[in-house]
Amino acid sequence: MTQTDPVQAPPSPSASPRPGPSASASPASPASTGRLVGVDLARALAVFGMFAVHIGPQPGAVGGVGGWLLRLSEGRASVLFATLAGFSLMLIAGRREPRTGLDGRRVKIRIAIRALVLFAIGTALSAAGAGAMVILAYYGVYFLLALPLLRLQTRTLAILAAVLAVVTPLLQFALTTWVVGPVEATVNANDPLKQLGDVGVLDLLVTGYYPTVTWMTFVVTGMALGRLDLSAVGVQRRLAGLGAALIAFGYGVPYLLTRLSGRLHEVAQLPWGRAAEGGGSGKAALEAAGDTDGWMLLLAQPHSGSTFDMAGSLGVAFTVLVGATVALARLPWLRRLLAPVVAVGTMSLTAYVGHFVASTALGVPLGEDIVSAAPLLCFIAGAVLFAALWSRFFRRGPLEHLVHLATRAAR
Repeated sequence: MTQTDPVQAPPSPSASPRPGPSASASPASPASTGRLVGVDLARALAVFGMFAVHIGPQPGAVGGVGGWLLRLSEGRASVLFATLAGFSLMLIAGRREPRTGLDGRRVKIRIAIRALVLFAIGTALSAAGAGAMVILAYYGVYFLLALPLLRLQTRTLAILAAVLAVVTPLLQFALTTWVVGPVEATVNANDPLKQLGDVGVLDLLVTGYYPTVTWMTFVVTGMALGRLDLSAVGVQRRLAGLGAALIAFGYGVPYLLTRLSGRLHEVAQLPWGRAAEGGGSGKAALEAAGDTDGWMLLLAQPHSGSTFDMAGSLGVAFTVLVGATVALARLPWLRRLLAPVVAVGTMSLTAYVGHFVASTALGVPLGEDIVSAAPLLCFIAGAVLFAALWSRFFRRGPLEHLVHLATRAAR
């Protein structure tokens, strides 16, 4: 793995589409290679999923497998993206053996610098017209809050993630209803970040597309995954089983509840995600329906921020990560075939920012009702072609290299 999402971990020749100079000195086993390349493939799929949400047609406009994939991307692609960001933090922090002492302090400085760089890029994209759907500024906040957690072990991180998944949806609902609601207009009117890029302090923390109060659950989960040996068959089996259980719980329980409650069924029919007017959380739709009783806490709609939504989305993330890891570890021909796609995962920051820049330059609308899937397919093909060509000559993606330069002082 050469780059991380969208921060950059110490390069690993075994994971790069183009072998590094030290590959012969420290050969990686097939399992190790598959594990690292599998993470990059999962990251590339998350990038494509976010492409689909931003510039793809509405799922209802596409039938068959294409429509199912578009619905699957809604909300869940960004969760996979954030979960892999937590995984990436552990790659920087020492993976299974946390760095301590001077090295540990340097790691924290490097992550803090990355956080500031990502925050700046995200704010700039929002100000340039990308709007509130850019996740990078949120990443800056996530990474700063994750600094005290870098030395925690797998069990502690897993328990913390479970607690956050249960508590933070209730906390977000309480804050939104009784604290933020009465002062939101006043705070936003005086928030320079809100005026500059449409993503203000309240958006970053509570009310935005990816609010920190609930989305730290995904980052902490990714950090716990980063402590595991994903090449171990036992770990793969447990994660696959856990992923299936989370999917069944996260989507099965709300389905049963909507069959039992007429009111909950009505709320479930409201537009959510990008279909919701005024935001990705479905808040505007609930307000329009006069709902203030927290029905969304019993649903698993995209960006609803409920415990069920978190569980189901994380189950999908586990399934994608394990599937990519196992497939590329056991099928060398598939690893060669998908090398250009894996290359996108090694420079996900460049691909992510690039699709916003390209959409603005080409006049492709973001998050609107696009009927044709042609723009989405062209963006995916363009990202794959660029990453495949670039990785043949350079070790890092363009923006990944800039982030690397920004953090060199910490070394």
